[in-house]
Amino acid sequence: MKKLFLGLGLVAGTFAFAQTSPMFGLKAGVNIASISDDGYEDAKSKAGFYGGVFMNAPLSEQFSIQPEVLYSQMGAKVTGTNTYTVAGVTTTNKNSASLNLDYITVPVMFQFKATPNFYLEAGPEFGFLVGAKSKGDTTTTTTSGGASTTTTESYSSRDMKDNFSSFNMGAGLGLGFNFTENFGINARYVAGFTDINKKNDGSDGTTSTNNDNNKNRNNTFQVGLSYKF
Repeated sequence: MKKLFLGLGLVAGTFAFAQTSPMFGLKAGVNIASISDDGYEDAKSKAGFYGGVFMNAPLSEQFSIQPEVLYSQMGAKVTGTNTYTVAGVTTTNKNSASLNLDYITVPVMFQFKATPNFYLEAGPEFGFLVGAKSKGDTTTTTTSGGASTTTTESYSSRDMKDNFSSFNMGAGLGLGFNFTENFGINARYVAGFTDINKKNDGSDGTTSTNNDNNKNRNNTFQVGLSYKF
């Protein structure tokens, strides 16, 4: 909760620095999301949606600050294998899944207007997990005395929220172009700093109950449109 208040406090605090009246707007677009593959055999990017509201507060003729509140779909397509042996019986589980992580994110971008229409931006992003589900299949192979049996279980919506950290933080770097005073296009890359997995004791942190104590971070490329009122 303190982290949520921190993010909202940064949004509210920008009013104190604004040199002219801020402008408000809407933005939406496509995420190409991935996670670092530590502990997975493979981790591929997946497409998602982002959308929300923003406020652009000019600090000077060339500089402005833009806090945003967005719904953002992240995650990845992952493959992992786990093998263990008990009493001479070896069991191998291979899991292939599409991992869908839904966040409310609060980016705070500092923008530099290089030309009247073109700008560069950079700043922190705070994320708050609101949902985590996976869809895929698990293939289990059991070997005993030279004989093997294989079974496959498919699942369409498995709740994974308890395995992931409720807080995520990263840094964004991007650019944008305003076609008119109201309409624009923006592209941004957000690199995650924090481990998305939950600690073994159930708290947010660096060791995982979901991925054999490996660390994974969100990475997201975004492109979309914006409209200022």
